[in-house]
Amino acid sequence: MGGRCISSAMPASLRLGVNIDHVATLRNARGGAHPDPLTIAKLCAETGADGITLHLREDRRHIRDADAEAICAWAGRPVNFEMAATAEMTGIACRLRPHGACIVPERRAEITTEGGLDVVNNRAALRPVISRLRDAGVVVSLFVDPVPAQIYAAAEVGAQVVELHTGAYANDKPGELQRLRMAAALTTQVGLECHAGHGLTFANVEPIAALPEVRELNIGHFLMGEALAMGLPAAIAEMKRLMLAARATAL
Repeated sequence: MGGRCISSAMPASLRLGVNIDHVATLRNARGGAHPDPLTIAKLCAETGADGITLHLREDRRHIRDADAEAICAWAGRPVNFEMAATAEMTGIACRLRPHGACIVPERRAEITTEGGLDVVNNRAALRPVISRLRDAGVVVSLFVDPVPAQIYAAAEVGAQVVELHTGAYANDKPGELQRLRMAAALTTQVGLECHAGHGLTFANVEPIAALPEVRELNIGHFLMGEALAMGLPAAIAEMKRLMLAARATAL
């Protein structure tokens, strides 16, 4: 959920952003400093990740301020800073200046992000946040459901990227792949870079990776779970193999 420079050229390849939130979840379950999110971010970079995603939630349930500061200062890969559209988080993002910030909906009671941002009904609140982030040199992404109205609204409020929420697709909702296919095509028409993520696995990533407009996939929970059995380098390598094979077949 982040961004790189945007161009009209069709990408020949596809980036993998690895979300390390649940490294912090494991650390916080016991307390102390192990495992260290920065150390794992560096390992991800060494073994194939094109970017590092982290979500600094308002309740600090996993990633903490010190983690975000250390990883943004390291900047061994572009950092995608997921955040709620609050004054506090906007201030932190503008101070840390990650490569990209992805604005997501956030509720204290949710276990994980449950759906896309309602850009249509929150234009007035989002515009100043997006403007402030862009003025700080941060590429702004909005995490949205694959709904045309939300994509049009994202372009209208000044976002540079949308990340399509793939959660319903991952849960086998009928027709969701076609909705994602149509939404990805629309992003190009309105001048937005297209990313995707949430619930992607070895078993379901290929149809999403094959969408030619998608430039980046952000995957975390599944990779961290697979790392317990096969190791993180092997999990990242297999995900990238599947992604790039699907993209090569689609081009």
